[in-house]
Parts: sequence; C-alpha cells; structure tokens
Amino acid sequence: MYNFASVMTKEELVARLRDIEWDDFEVKSAKSELPKNIWDTVSAFSNTSGGWIVLGVRQNGRTFEIQGVDNAEKLEQDFHGTLRSGKFNQTVITRSKRYDIDGLKLLAFYIPEVDLKPVYFGNPTNTFIRMGSGDQRATEGEIRAMFRNQSFGKKTEETIPDSGIEMLNSDSLHNYRFALGSTNNLIELQNVDDATFCEEVNITSNGLLTYAGLLMFGKAPYVLRYVPTFCIDYIEIPAPTIQQAEVRYTYRIPEQQNIWEAVQIILRRFHTLVDAPIHIRNNGFATTDNSQYNVLREALANMVMHCDHFDSLRSCIRVYTDHIEFMNGGAFPLPVNAILGKIYSKLRNPTIAKLFRYVGIAENAGYGMKKLASWEQLTGAKPIVESDRTIATVTLPLKSAIQNLAMPNNVGDAKNDAKNDAKNDAKNLTERQQQIIALISGNPLITRAEIASAIGFSVKTIERELSILSEIVSYVGSKKGGHWEIQGQRIFPVGAR
Repeated sequence: MYNFASVMTKEELVARLRDIEWDDFEVKSAKSELPKNIWDTVSAFSNTSGGWIVLGVRQNGRTFEIQGVDNAEKLEQDFHGTLRSGKFNQTVITRSKRYDIDGLKLLAFYIPEVDLKPVYFGNPTNTFIRMGSGDQRATEGEIRAMFRNQSFGKKTEETIPDSGIEMLNSDSLHNYRFALGSTNNLIELQNVDDATFCEEVNITSNGLLTYAGLLMFGKAPYVLRYVPTFCIDYIEIPAPTIQQAEVRYTYRIPEQQNIWEAVQIILRRFHTLVDAPIHIRNNGFATTDNSQYNVLREALANMVMHCDHFDSLRSCIRVYTDHIEFMNGGAFPLPVNAILGKIYSKLRNPTIAKLFRYVGIAENAGYGMKKLASWEQLTGAKPIVESDRTIATVTLPLKSAIQNLAMPNNVGDAKNDAKNDAKNDAKNLTERQQQIIALISGNPLITRAEIASAIGFSVKTIERELSILSEIVSYVGSKKGGHWEIQGQRIFPVGAR
C-alpha cells in the first residue's frame, strides 16, 4: 500500500528551496543523466516517510542554485524505466512532475513510503533510511527490524511443530483461569477442561501450541528453546539516572518462566509506586482510587503486546526516583503522533493482547494509548512516547519530578544563586542531555540532525530534549545562519556531578 502526498505546487517548491532543513525533500544536480546516488534516496524515502527528489538544483553550502535539466523527458523515462527493470527488490511506484522556474526546467519525483520494508537495490546492504535532511545506510539491526516487521501481527500467531499442552506451566494457566473467573468474560469457558480452553483462546491450534500461548504460559525450558531471546526485565534504580545511582539497583525481578508470571510480580511492585487515595462515599463506605496504578498496568500490557519477543533487545521497565521508563524491542506500528491519546488497534501480538483483555489487565482494543494519555490529567506530568525503527519507549514522570521542578529558587545573593543553579542543573541533567550540551559547546553551528546522528537518537528525540533544556540552551539568529548559545556558565562536561 502506498501513501502519496498531495502534488507539490510551484510556490511550495520555491518555498522549500529557501530552506534545506527538510527530511522529505532532496535536491540533486542533473543535466542529462540521473545522478548515481539517486537510488540511495529512493531507498531512503521508501523506508522512512516518503519524499520528493528534485532534479536540476545544485546545493551550494546553505543555499540552492537552480540550474535546470537539459532533457526532462529523457530523465523521466530513464528514472521510471530503471524502477520497472527490477533494480529494487520490490516495485516502487512513483509520481513525477515538471516545473518551469525563470525559464529553467526542473523535474521532481515523489517517492512514497511502502508497507513492506526494507526497500533496497542489489542486496539488503544497500538499504538506506532518511536521517534529518540526508540519506544514511541502514545498520544491520535496522535492516533486521524491517524484515521482522513484515510479519507484524503474525509471528506469535504461528504454531510450533511437535508441540503440545504438556509444554505449558499448569500453575500459570490455572492462575490465569482463576483471574478470568472473577470477570464476566468467557463465562461459557469457565468449566471446560484445559485442552478445550486453550483451543478456544488460541493458546493452541489443532493441538499445537502457538508462540503466543507458549510465551504466556510455557515452562521455562520450552520457552527458551523456541524463543531464546525471551525476557521481561524490571529494575528499581534509587536515583533520577543510572549515573547518579550509588548502587546499581535496589530490586530486580528474577527471571520468570513466562509472561504471565512476570506480569504478576511487576503488577505487585506497581502498587507501591503511585498514589492511591481513599474516597469516602456518601453512604460511608470507602473506595480506593487506583487510576494511576491502572495507567501503569496499561503501559505494561502495551509493552508486552507490542514487544518483538524475537528481538535480542530485552524489554525492560526501569523505575527511577522521578520517572518510570518502559523500553521495548520493536517499534510501534504507526507514528507516535498518530496514536498517543487516540484510538488504534494494530497489534504485534494479537493473541497476547486478547488474553490480557479477557482478565482486565488491558483496555478494550484501541483504547490503550488513550489510557496512557490520561497520566497528565492524573499527575500533571505529560507522558513521553518515543518510537524509532528498533526501540519503543514510554516514559511516565512521577510526582516527585513535578514537585522538584516547581520548587522556587531561594532568595539570596544573586551570584551564589546562579552558582547553585549551575550545580543543580549539572546534577539533574541526564547523560543524553549532557551529550547534547557537550556537542553544542564544541560546535555552536551543529544541526539537530547532526546531534541526532552523533549520539544515536531520532531528530524528534533531540528536539524534545532541547525543549527541556530551553533555559540552558537557546538558538540565536535565522534558521540558516544562526547558532547555539549556552546561557551563562550552565554547561558541564559529560559525567559531571
């Protein structure tokens, strides 16, 4: 499936030529032949979010020079002919448009993002992605992630040859069925035997275990035999960052046999992390408000439902003193701004998701991310959801962080206050934020894309961090000719305490 952007007008083209910071716009100088690196850009746009390639424009530093092309018709035929010749591993359908600017001919091609990635030419090593306003060769890990995503929503639904219900941990299965019995779901299955129950909820299919069933309730030796990368990690760290912690952690979950066993332990830990105020009803009875706990429970369910359990990257929950971080192998299926606070129901592991919903651990299909968005109303702290090609992360700030940020500066000598503020800023910065400041200090002309590439995060992540650092770092001047400035002396090297 291809998603074509609307046609770019002449006015829009001219506007884009005034600014080089476009991640969906690439210019190339071409007179009578197609540039060799044009196929890198075709791959990059196909594998990222789509974009325009414009021929007949030369980039000169931070400006564009319109040169035009000699034979637009020939270039257009060569471009489409090469794509139809089988150069790429799959068909890339494009749209082309010609422009006339001051008598010079320009030729533009729109390359849509494709569903089945990676798109490459020759062999998979020629897979490119778009980073900022440039093309970069995809890493081996990114290429593997693209191949895995082709089976999104399918792998854990497959059955395991020569498997059976005897490979399940009966205690885990019976504990789940007991929890199900306290709900109004699947009442008709409450009294059936285990074999029938497993068939009805897709733990087994025709007597064979599904990967989902094994992961949820399997015995450890079988889980690790068929899914050797399986792990759900949970760590409590007594500091705002790993670097600031005097000890590595105060609690770490022992390795569990399956998903169900791990989730039960983690949910018990969650009860100790958040506020659960007691409300007295008009009739005198008291009720506990578990709204914050319910959001954590939903975040855990979402992590497991969207996890790529076949990825070598371990899913992990890190509990710091001021925030909780849910880190997952495998990206979300849609851009973050398309799902946070909205209703969507595209799942990597459909059966695991249904098993959670049956016992009330997860919301009904499509409402999970909307539940996460309610964290801001409950605590005053906005959740942060990030997703790139290999990792998805959900961060929920804790109330302690809001209180610390809201504390006013003590009234006193201005020089001492500034000095104390500087020390506090350095102490509270994360390692990522310190890396950003160090890069800016070394090169005030550095771009957001260059920062992202240097420390290995997305441009959106860097923009979010810069927003947090707005009182320390500011951008001065025009977008093309400006530079970064660090306020006062509030800059410390990486690792400063």
